[in-house]
Amino acid sequence: MIAKYIGRRVEMIYQGADGRLSQRVVRVLGVRDGIVRAFCEASGAPRTFRVENILAALPATRRRSA
Repeated sequence: MIAKYIGRRVEMIYQGADGRLSQRVVRVLGVRDGIVRAFCEASGAPRTFRVENILAALPATRRRSA
């Protein structure tokens, strides 16, 4: 599902390994072997996410604030 967003900004809800939920905007860089590589706008750093822990993902409609 998330692979269709490669190269795009996505707003997603994710459940971490500790069970906590987070909502973040990322730019999807690639998907391979159930792992999503993305650039997180909130942290300003690359991140990885397990596909099975992504609860929802939609194209991001809002722009970053300056």
